[in-house]
Amino acid sequence: VNPDLHKGAPHAPLLEKQHQKSGRNNNGHITTRHKGGGHKHHYRVVDFKRNDKDGIPAKIERLEYDPNRSANIALVLFADGERRYIIAPKGAVVGQVVANGPEAPIKAGNNLPIRNIPVGTTIHCVEILPGKGAQIARSAGTSAVLLAREGIYAQVRLRSGEVRRVHIECRATIGEVGNEEHSLRQIGKAGATRWRGIRPTVRGVAMNPVDHPHGGGE
Repeated sequence: VNPDLHKGAPHAPLLEKQHQKSGRNNNGHITTRHKGGGHKHHYRVVDFKRNDKDGIPAKIERLEYDPNRSANIALVLFADGERRYIIAPKGAVVGQVVANGPEAPIKAGNNLPIRNIPVGTTIHCVEILPGKGAQIARSAGTSAVLLAREGIYAQVRLRSGEVRRVHIECRATIGEVGNEEHSLRQIGKAGATRWRGIRPTVRGVAMNPVDHPHGGGE
């Protein structure tokens, strides 16, 4: 448990209700097995675009836990008085100032177009299409590296080793995603997995022939 995380309630204007799907689609059929139950939680509206506050500095007010993702989130207060959630970068501290836009300095937590980022920089929260919002390298401890720029495209190497080509007008955030020790957590007991909405995984061999290719047999 991170002692720096906010202990109180989340920022209410940035919450939305979430309906539990339990792995079902709009026909009620199970499309993802082993889902259901778990604790209720609200969705935290995270700003993945960060493209309409260029040139307006923001201060990190607090770091918060988010039940909907592995990364922590940061509540930032912009100079114009608006508050938003962003993905908390590695090393983020309360009181830190973050900036958006082409003029932003190359500093962890700042968001700018890839054409303004030096080659070799570690980045996260990378857009695939300009203006769509970050889709790559958003989970805890992840990052990507800007390898090269050629014309209107840039090459970005992901943690998996895959190299993706993205438009230089796509935006990215400098640094890595925080909460990198997320993968080391001890779940402790079966019930803690159930709290997260994950149901038991039954082996195919233990089923009947009607239920699974491995079913049946003595």
